Formats: sequence, structure tokens, C-alpha cells
Amino acid sequence: MSIVDYFCTSCNVRTLPESDERNCPRCGSGLSPLDECSLYETVMVTRADSQEDTHSDVEPSIPEVIGVFRRESFLGAGAMGRVYLVRHEILHRKSALKILSPRVVHQHEDYVARFHNEGRTAAALVHPNIVTTHAIGEEGGFHFLEMEFVAGETLQQLIDREGRLTPIRATSLAAQIAEGLAQAHRQEIVHSDLKADNILLTPLGVPKIVDFGLAKQLIVQNNLTSRKLVGTPVYMAPELFSGTPPNKQSDVYALGVCYFKMLTGRLPFLGENLSQLQAAILNDPLPSFRQLGLNLGLEMVECASLLLSKAPANRPQSAIEAAQYLRAILSEARDVESLLLEAFGRTDQVSWTRTGLNYSLIVRLPDGRTQKVFVEPSEHRGSEKLLAIYSICCEVQSAYYEHALKLNAEIAHGAFAVRNIDGRPHFVMVDTYPRATVDPDEIRRSVLEVATRADGMEHLLTGEDVH
Repeated sequence: MSIVDYFCTSCNVRTLPESDERNCPRCGSGLSPLDECSLYETVMVTRADSQEDTHSDVEPSIPEVIGVFRRESFLGAGAMGRVYLVRHEILHRKSALKILSPRVVHQHEDYVARFHNEGRTAAALVHPNIVTTHAIGEEGGFHFLEMEFVAGETLQQLIDREGRLTPIRATSLAAQIAEGLAQAHRQEIVHSDLKADNILLTPLGVPKIVDFGLAKQLIVQNNLTSRKLVGTPVYMAPELFSGTPPNKQSDVYALGVCYFKMLTGRLPFLGENLSQLQAAILNDPLPSFRQLGLNLGLEMVECASLLLSKAPANRPQSAIEAAQYLRAILSEARDVESLLLEAFGRTDQVSWTRTGLNYSLIVRLPDGRTQKVFVEPSEHRGSEKLLAIYSICCEVQSAYYEHALKLNAEIAHGAFAVRNIDGRPHFVMVDTYPRATVDPDEIRRSVLEVATRADGMEHLLTGEDVH
């Protein structure tokens, strides 16, 4: 059976099992062939679109040029059609063009109205944390939506690659997502399907919400009832399973699921099928962060618990309140990774990896040499916490002391010091900043200066390029 025949009711996506056990590789729920009927027969309203050949990047009927847009590459398949990177031939602007599947148009006439509704809804929202909608239109029978092209990845892809994020980074991203969602709530617009797949990240790590007003719908049937659910089940608030329409409080719950997933690398509630998932969301307590091996601040735990409260009245009543709460938790502290992204972007000069809360940067110097720089938060409490930026020069030898003291006197900021590395004393170039107030410019200047001076000292004292 091919990939298009399997469906995960929990994630509301078609997928391919990684083994004969037929479990969803994303959430672990059981997969069912779309033509099978079990306790819950789940049929996506987009089923006609789901039966497209997923191995083909372009539907045969879609031309290379649609109006003023020239298709360049395939970006992905959405709930209603496919998304392509296109070039506006008049404005010379690259955009993401969402094209409604012709097969969907023929088999589900209401999709055109829904598609236009998405365009109008999205176009009304202008915010740094929302993907901008440029235009909606129809050309040659093809209905399209022109959107801002975000040359990054989804939040889901980031979590898939890195697992759980650092607490401050997760809170920083959640606060920015909440700010975008708050803009919609101010205009009485509900997203209905907020999830990690619908949050794009720019190359600088800025989250942008996409697909307002385009929630997938499920027709759920059993022996007694048939009802329609809106959204993605693993992100759905408890009240939505009883037929309550999506609202601001259910958007806040979905934000809470995103926050929980960023903090832990997993979803809060799972089930082998839709029935078990629904029961878990309705009845099970939120998993303990401590039992998951996480030592989070009390404020973060309380915030996640409030966002994911089973009773809508106990949650923040809109994303406006949720954003205020998240910003209060962040206070003036900034996520180190977002600072690094803002300081260096995605350049070839500086690259980095993360281990826990610590970062290792490789700085490529103009003379072809490289230097490793470490960026690490201190273990102090509250306002006393520091961000240390240091680089190893060489192992300490008595013959180097005089040169080190002379060089230390010439440094305007930071200092040479001795630090034990793997149990042995080394000269390091080190700089420190208050963790709560350090900004990207300070980090950029410090990293480059620390790298240059540490490398210069290593070269002067040893003639080597080891560190």
C-alpha cells in the first residue's frame, strides 16, 4: 500500500510508517489505511488532495507560468493544494504561491470559498510574527494565494532536528508566536489550527505564523454519531472534542502545546488512536516536567500549566494575555541562540553547535586560521547571572607568563586568564557580560575580539593553530 493510503488521526496528516507496526513516526499513534473503518472512521475533507501522487513535485495540470508568476521550485503540500517558490515577473519578487488543487475545486466546491476566506483573513493581518499575504487571485482557472517567502524551516523541523530547546529559547519563541497570535485576536480572528508545522522560522530564528483560517477538518463517525472536528487533534483543546467551535481560548491551548513541545521535545498527550487521544486530553494530568528530567523555573512550569488547562476559563482568555505572561517570564533575559542568530545570521564566518546550555563557535579568521570560542551562561542566580565568552589560547607554561602579562595590559575589554580545561591549566581569552542585558552587538564584537586575540596569542607563543 502506498504512502497516500495511510493516515494519522492524531496529527491529522498522511504519513509513512517506519516499520511494519504502522505507527506514526511523529507522535507514535497507530496508523490506519484511509479506506478502513474502525471505531472512528476519520476522513479528511482534503482527501481528494491527499490522493495526489506525493512523489511528483508538480501537478501535471499546473503550468510553469501563472499570470505574472513563474514557478521556480516546489516548497510543499498544504491542506488545500501545493505551495511553490515563484518569481513575480514584474516586481522581481520571490514569493510562496499556494495553488488550490484543481481536483479539490472539482470535487469540493466549498473549497474555493474557504480558500478565498483564508486569503482575506490572512491579508488583514500585518505583524512581524505573521507571514504576510500579498495577493489572492485566479488565473486560467487556477486559484492562488501569494504569500511572503520565508527561507527557513518550520518549528516542527527545528524540534525534529534538535529535540527539546533550551528553556529560555523555547519561552522566547513562544512569546513571539503569542505576539503574532495576539494581533489576530485583537481583530477577532481565530487561527483554528495553530501547530508547530504552521510556524515558520526565518534564517534569523524569528517565528512567523502561517495558514490563518485554513484549519483541516475531520469528519468523525461511530455507530451513533457523526460530527465534524476542526484542527489537528494533538493540538486541540478538550472542549473542541465536544463540538465547541474554535475560539481564542482554544488557540491559547494550541500555543501551550507548542510551548510544551519546545520545552520537552514531545507532545503532552498521546494515544494509539483518536479515541485514546481524546480520552487523554480530556482526563489525563499534564505530564510532570520533573519526571521528564527537566529542571525548569517555577514560572515556566506554571505558564505551561495555565496555557494547557483543561478548563477554558482557567487559561489566559486570549493570546494578548498569554503574550504578556510569557514576556514577564522572559523579563530582560534573551535566548542565547536568538542572540547569536541576530549577531551573525547564517554566515560562513561563524558557525556553532549547542551542548545543553553551552555553545561552541567556530570563527573563521581573515588569514585563513580558525579559532573556537565558547559562549556559556554562568550558574549564578537571577540578576547576578553572567554570559562568559572565552577561547583557549594554549596550555600554560612558565615561559609564557611574561608575554601573557604584556598582552593583557593592552586589552581594552576582557582579559587573559588561566582556566582548567580537561584537568590541565590553559591560558584563555575571556570576556563576560550581565546575562540579562547583553545584546547582539556586544556578543558579536566580543566573539570576534576574543577569537582574534586568543588566536594571536596562540600563534605568538606556540606558532600553531590548534584551538
